[in-house]
Amino acid sequence: MRVVLSFVMLFTMGKINAQKLPYYEIPEAPKEYTQGTVAARMVDGLGFRYYWATEGLKPKDLSYKPNQEARSVRETLEHLLVLSVMTLSAVEGKEVVFEKSDDLVFDDLRKKTLQNFKKTSDILKKSNDLSKFVMKIPRGDNTAEFPFWNQLNGPIADAIWHVGQIVSFRRSSGNPFPKGVSLLTGKVKK
Repeated sequence: MRVVLSFVMLFTMGKINAQKLPYYEIPEAPKEYTQGTVAARMVDGLGFRYYWATEGLKPKDLSYKPNQEARSVRETLEHLLVLSVMTLSAVEGKEVVFEKSDDLVFDDLRKKTLQNFKKTSDILKKSNDLSKFVMKIPRGDNTAEFPFWNQLNGPIADAIWHVGQIVSFRRSSGNPFPKGVSLLTGKVKK
């Protein structure tokens, strides 16, 4: 009886903790369309897809890669963290600082990436002028600067691309995308 009760408690706590992460579902859509709300909604869609692409990944999934030249799922997740840092740094008005992430455990890597997407979205929702969000990337003694346009076709689009790879790779390693997740509505069927 104790074992069953302990299992139920652990399972329930795991569900509660998972739901504390952003993007279990997409937040309600803003009432009006502005530069910031449209850009934020793109990031929210990305966050939702990332949440469910990474939900329930197992060690075999994290190490999977289709061939020797490809990144593993874990390496792709580390790249996604970098992309989330690039976008968040731009909206915070900071120069991008590339952090080492290979020492993070999977849960922390996932949580940090989701939190970065959420912070980015929250900042974007409050803005009506995307031109002020300049991406600043250190290049040796110089800093390259890119307008927000480059966020859309750069880190944000790249992140969406890589989330799709994770979904494909997890299917290939025998762990399909969770059922009941509607990418159209941003909701989870109970």
